[in-house]
Parts: sequence; structure tokens; C-alpha cells
Amino acid sequence: MSKLKLGVLISGRGSNLQALIDACAAPDFPAEIALVLSNKADAFGLERAAKAGIATAVVSHRDYPGDKPAFEAAMNATLRDSGVELVCLAGFMRLLSPWFVGQWHNALINIHPSLLPSFKGLDTHQRALDTGVRFHGCTVHYVRPEMDEGPIIAQAAVPVLPGDDAHRLADRVLDSEHRLYPHAVRLIAEGRARVDGDLVRIEGPVPELAAVVNPPL
Repeated sequence: MSKLKLGVLISGRGSNLQALIDACAAPDFPAEIALVLSNKADAFGLERAAKAGIATAVVSHRDYPGDKPAFEAAMNATLRDSGVELVCLAGFMRLLSPWFVGQWHNALINIHPSLLPSFKGLDTHQRALDTGVRFHGCTVHYVRPEMDEGPIIAQAAVPVLPGDDAHRLADRVLDSEHRLYPHAVRLIAEGRARVDGDLVRIEGPVPELAAVVNPPL
């Protein structure tokens, strides 16, 4: 069976990209990275991709001053030319227009460092601490034109611990991101994650999970 071809969009160090690279290196993983695209030529993630023998491209937003449609059209053409079937945002720090999102409807996913729909936007870890929640985490979802909206594919819950600050909590959430993103891609590539309106239905057997209490009983 042919593998799902991924295009990964980055702007920086690419730690979630590395998690996808590592997952795709397994012979039984049902997806492969066809292209890593960055809007910044100095993004460290490009080095990660090159080291893994993955094709890279740079489409700089600075080459299209004041012309976001042209910038996004160039990105779209580059992804299409590489045969990309699913676009994965991995620290891509540009807001995408409804046009671009529409070009990749139900074929564009993102990982966000919170348990959506809570804490959309930035500074999620400090906001979680300020609110006093006992669980934080991360979410992989299909992208919609509204920021941090879209059908949820998978989530990982991370307990908030006594003494946590934003950096400590962020590190633990990031560890979960690195496990969750490849898991979500596998669900999509295997055809087990199916969009049904505003929800994602997971096909096949799903083990029942026990409740987790924080602070512990």
C-alpha cells in the first residue's frame, strides 16, 4: 500500500518535525514526508530534514511584501508540485488565510499546546497555570479559517503539578506533542480518522480509558 505523502510547514527549530521524521523512519508507518517547507531560510528544521534526506523548500513571506495571496499561492504550488496529500503545521508562525485553508480542506492539520477548545492562541501554559486547571495538554486538529478551530483528531492530557512554572509545564506538554502528532497522522493515514461535520470519528477498536484524577486520590 502506498504511503500518505506529508508536507510539513515550519518556521523554527522543528521539534515536532523531528518527531514526524522519526515516526516515518519506521517501515510500518503509513506515511512519509514528501517535503518540508519553511517561510524562513534559517529555520533549524530545514537542517533536520536535510539530514534525514528529505526534500526542502523555502518560500519566504519577505519575498512577497504586502501580498499574502501571492505568498500563499507560491506555498500551495510548491506543496502540490511535491505530491503532498496532507499538510502538517509544525511551528509554522504565519496565519493562513481562508483561501489557503480552503485549498487543503480536511487535508491540513495542526498541533496546538492546549486541550482545545481551552486556551486558544498564545501563552497557553501560563494561562493554564493562571486559571488553576489540573490538566493541560495538547491537541491535533484539522485546520479551519478561525484560529485554533477545527475538528479534533487526538489529544494528550498532561497533569499540572505543584511547583510548575510555564517552562516546566511546556516541556512536559512538548514531550506529549512528540508522541501525539505521529499518532494522529497514523490515524489519518490508516483511514481511521474520519471527518463527520464538526467532529472526527475514530473507526476501529478503541480501548476504554480509565479516569485520571489530579490531585491523586
